[in-house]
Amino acid sequence: MRTRVLASSIAAALVAGLVISPVAAAAPGVRLLGERIIPPGTFEGTTVGGLSGIDRDPRTGGYVLISDDRSTLQPARFYTATIDVNARGLGEVKLTGTDPFLRADGTTYPTGTVDPEDIRVDPWTGDYLWSQEGDRVVQPDRQVLIDPSIQFAKRDGSHVRTLPLPPVERMSAENRGPRQNQALEALTFAGGGSLVVSAMEGALLQDGPEATPANGTLSRITVQTRSGRVLAQYAYPQEPVFTQPNPPGSFSNNGVTAILASGHGRFLLLERSFVTGVGNKVRLFEIDVRGAANVAGLDSLAGRDVRPVRKKLVADLADFDLSTVDNIEGMTWGPTLRTGERTLVLVSDNNFAASQVSQVVALALR
Repeated sequence: MRTRVLASSIAAALVAGLVISPVAAAAPGVRLLGERIIPPGTFEGTTVGGLSGIDRDPRTGGYVLISDDRSTLQPARFYTATIDVNARGLGEVKLTGTDPFLRADGTTYPTGTVDPEDIRVDPWTGDYLWSQEGDRVVQPDRQVLIDPSIQFAKRDGSHVRTLPLPPVERMSAENRGPRQNQALEALTFAGGGSLVVSAMEGALLQDGPEATPANGTLSRITVQTRSGRVLAQYAYPQEPVFTQPNPPGSFSNNGVTAILASGHGRFLLLERSFVTGVGNKVRLFEIDVRGAANVAGLDSLAGRDVRPVRKKLVADLADFDLSTVDNIEGMTWGPTLRTGERTLVLVSDNNFAASQVSQVVALALR
């Protein structure tokens, strides 16, 4: 009975204050509005790249983008921008400012101490919420354990507070906790801003193996209050890696890179897969947490018959006439068009590599 009451409370909170999105329709349609490439270079003394998260501020119509520079090139930072999205397509993308993230003592992050991934505008305050993956290096001669985190920050990047995370999401030298570079990748507000929902990029070590071309895996989605109290965790069934790497045995992966509240217990979720010798596949899913089992009390999902969230494919970026499908990691709602369609703006992390691009893609959903 307690489980039912808790589930009902969570569902009510997820519904409160949200607008039903276009993907709530029985047969949603998606069309490409356009794409833009942010040219490589510098802006206000920083190297532009690594854009792994994006959000639109509904108060100003402007955008904020986070860079996943681990304070290697310059201090960990975010950018503000204007992005022209309208019924005619995607217009100019223009950076307007940049600020570093600051620690509680007011200093910037030293090299290698942080790995920024996603950012959201707080609907209550207009400030920012951002996530970082931490680090996990466990070797005979070297051990680095930096917990992932979710932090509130002012609009100038100054630290406000850190959200407490579930113990299972802390780094460990044992065979448990997040894998290296597969931790807190995705972040969104829900319930009109009363809830923080985050998603792990990959499966926790104790929850099972990584996704392969033969099998998918289970990762976790966490629902918390703004103060950090965990209300629920849900198992998310990731797709298998979409093909075999070339040459065989080389690197391939699949993971959750963005999550976005869409209303009534539903979310949009991005899965991005990379396969050596082939490239990227980026798919957009609608998920529904209603009816899924609350796995917050389970230390491990391995070998357990848990009821995961429901999911359905909304779009595969390979189906659109894009110049490339790069390493898409960020996603935000854009403005609603006169047609009634709601726009979705995506951004890619170019890994600061000459062979990749910082790609902005705009879609219209109806």
